Order: sequence, then C-alpha cells, then structure tokens
Amino acid sequence: MTKLSVNINKIATLRNARGGNTPNVCQVALDCERFGAAGITVHPRPDERHIRFADVWDLKPILTTEFNIEGYPTPDFIQLVKSVKPHQVTLVPDPPEAITSSAGWDTVTHLEFLQEVVADFQSVGIRVSIFVDTDLKNIEFAAKTGTDRVELYTEPYATNYPIDRQKAIAPFVEAARLAQKLGLGLNAGHDLSLDNLAYLHQHIPWIDEVSIGHALISEALYLGLENTIKQYNMQLV
Repeated sequence: MTKLSVNINKIATLRNARGGNTPNVCQVALDCERFGAAGITVHPRPDERHIRFADVWDLKPILTTEFNIEGYPTPDFIQLVKSVKPHQVTLVPDPPEAITSSAGWDTVTHLEFLQEVVADFQSVGIRVSIFVDTDLKNIEFAAKTGTDRVELYTEPYATNYPIDRQKAIAPFVEAARLAQKLGLGLNAGHDLSLDNLAYLHQHIPWIDEVSIGHALISEALYLGLENTIKQYNMQLV
C-alpha cells in the first residue's frame, strides 16, 4: 500500500494569519495520524510564512508515524534537519521567495552539490528523496547523486488530467519505470487530489509515498479531516 503523508503547511498558514496557536499545528498533526495518515510532511521556508523552525522541533518528539521535512538545502535548513533527524528529507529546488514548488531539480547541473548534500544527510541516518520532473535524464542523474528516492513533481499531471488523462499520465509512468529500474524508491506530490490520485496510483502502484497538503486541507473544509484522510487511503490500496 502506498503511504499517505499529510503536508500540514496550510494549517500553519491559517494559524499565522491570526497569530496565537489556533489551529494548533501539533494537534492537527496528531489528529492526522489518528485518522490514518502514515506520515506528516512539513516544508519550513526561510521567512517562516507557514511552518516555523520551532514547529519542526515541536513535532519531532510527538509524532509516531514517518516525519518528512521538505526544503531547499541552505546551511540553516541542513543544520535543522540534521539536528532533528526526521525519517526522510526531501530536497526541493525552491528559491526563498517561491510561493510553492514549481519545478524539479536540474540534477545534471547540480550533480556535485546534490551528491554532497545527499551524503551529508545519509551520514546521520536520514533517508533522502530528490524532487524531480519526468525528464529521464534528470532521473538518471538523480540516481548518480546516491539518493534513496525521487519524488515526482506531479503538477503537470494534475493540470492535464481533466483534459486528457491518458496523455497526462504517460510521461509519469515512463519516469516511474526508469526510477524503478535504477533502484530508486518513488514518491510523488504536488496538486494531487481526490479527483486525480486514484488514476495515478492505478498506473503507478509501486509508489512508496504521496505527500499531499493543499488539496487535502481544502477538501477537508467540506468533507471533514478524518473523512478526507480515509478517502485518500481508500484510493491508495
């Protein structure tokens, strides 16, 4: 079964909009676990506009499922992750001002940098995943970094799914097969939702983990958080 990791950044965005501690990020994370999430994902950014570095420290001792920290490997981010030691770190190529992730790594250009960062995290026992698009060369060079997994950037799939789902899924199946052939674990994330997740999973059932935040939290406004997580898990069986 593919694992569902719930990205709780949007919970922190809502909290920060008003100040105080409502909604409580830690409580929501625990509730997500209780409702069936197999992991919690956070993406602290330098300006702390949603998840704060302090949230990462608060979450670490209370979570009982997999903890995944996403981010661009700045010195501060690397220091945080190596100190907290989550189960997994996902490296994304976002500049500090990015609203959200919008592309995968150019692993050819950044090969040496990624090799150093991957080895650094692995040296303290942290599994590493690199955010990539479906360009096969980028996946080939991701393998050369020594990473444990790649995470497919699925926004193009989500955008094209309503137009032509077969065309939308095709490059992702090809990329997933190459990752499998190269011995890489496989994650996926970005703009996945209850509308498009099942079709992705039907065609790539060997995905290890999907990380979903924005759509899941938005859907929970109508369906409730517990029911939404249950519906996601039903699509991943």
